[in-house]
Amino acid sequence: MNRRFAFPSLARRALPLAAVLAIALAGCADMSGIDSIAKLRDAESLGLQRAVAEHEGSLAPSAVDVRWWTGFGDAQLDALIDEALAGNPNLAVARARLARAQSAIATAQAADKPQLNGAFDASRQRFSGNYIYPAPLGGSIQELGTLQLNGSWEIDFFGKNRAALDSAMGSANAAAAEADASRVLLASNVARSYVQWARLNEQLAVARRTLAQRDETLQLVRDRVSAGLDTRLELRQSEGGLPEARQQIEALGEQIALAQHAIDALVARPGASQALAAPTLASLHAMALQSAIPADLLGRRADIAAARWRVEAATGDVAAARTLFYPNVSLTAFVGTQSLGLDNLLKSDSRQWGFGPAVRLPIFEGGRLRANLRGKAADLDAAIESYNGTVLDAVRDAADQVSSAQSVVRQQAQQRDAQTAAEGAYEIAVQRYRAGLGNYLNVLTAESAVLAQRRLAVDLAARSLETQVGLARALGGGWQPTVAVAGAGSHAAHP
Repeated sequence: MNRRFAFPSLARRALPLAAVLAIALAGCADMSGIDSIAKLRDAESLGLQRAVAEHEGSLAPSAVDVRWWTGFGDAQLDALIDEALAGNPNLAVARARLARAQSAIATAQAADKPQLNGAFDASRQRFSGNYIYPAPLGGSIQELGTLQLNGSWEIDFFGKNRAALDSAMGSANAAAAEADASRVLLASNVARSYVQWARLNEQLAVARRTLAQRDETLQLVRDRVSAGLDTRLELRQSEGGLPEARQQIEALGEQIALAQHAIDALVARPGASQALAAPTLASLHAMALQSAIPADLLGRRADIAAARWRVEAATGDVAAARTLFYPNVSLTAFVGTQSLGLDNLLKSDSRQWGFGPAVRLPIFEGGRLRANLRGKAADLDAAIESYNGTVLDAVRDAADQVSSAQSVVRQQAQQRDAQTAAEGAYEIAVQRYRAGLGNYLNVLTAESAVLAQRRLAVDLAARSLETQVGLARALGGGWQPTVAVAGAGSHAAHP
């Protein structure tokens, strides 16, 4: 009995000695001189604090509502976005990627736990009569059997498993943020397509109004030609305006059909827009959004958070690559039975067992570990620079949307004055033509100016709504920083 317990005691004493020896020998695997060189950009380096100060007196920063599109006050648009968020295939792909990333966490967690597996082997074998086996075993045919439980437990002295788990958690959180970013982008794309549909409907109304106006003008010209007050030149000029207006109506009809197809694709239901009433710009109310870039912009956008989580995942990969330079220490054990002849397999004398430490360490590996670490460090640099690029694009995007929103308001004020003047000039030109005081060329010129202003009014109204959509998206689309899996990193959403 005493000799039975001497083995575990010896193993316990030998394990620390083996670990110390392994660490000493691992010095042959050198990781020096391999580091990431890229640096993360922060809010101050991007001038966000200064940007807010420059906009003092404007609307105070406030979070965008998570259902910001309801601010347009259009029930059809609300229903379309809800349907898109529920059934768009791209979102389903994003959710599948998140599930895949979360499964990698379970895989990483399993590496830190004891492993146990069972094995049963049975075979029928002829033993050589001219080998190490004497008669009667040599030259005979026997059945061999093994029934065994094998266990192992890797002791994570140097944090390899923890680093792998951190990397998996970072990837899962990045996938969650990317799924959220896809939702924000999808909602904004549906809203933009809906605004475009409304813009085309308004342009179609302008084109039909133009056709009716030209038809009235043609009747006036015919009357004047019949009275001998005009020539056939004016008649032909007037007649040429009708086919042009009809062609524009037809082209707009085509564009409206394409816009509806785009909406159908976004909501993943062909024909979805056919059952809806044609929207107009007047049916969409302007939303109240802040007119300055908030200092916490970097924490409001899911795409920035996703890029930062990718940095966290790459950092974990680098840490895991460094631990490969250290020894791998594990405990292994087995227990079971083994016999010559299957009828003896379950007998007590057939039992066997064993246990002990196992140490694996790199000594000379031909530069493989250094190459792996160098590659992981390069991946980390790429993740950091990708994050920096995402941040710069986000700041530019938000600045563009703020500038455009402010500019469109000023343009609309000038356009309204220009349209009022053009409409007045056209009325005067028609009146002078009726009275025989002006020629038809003046009417055509005035009509062209009016038509251009009417179209511009529709385009500016649509741009105003589109910039509101763009600004809501650029400011995060109502996304709130969340951690899909706790434990990875510490502040991925806030650089």
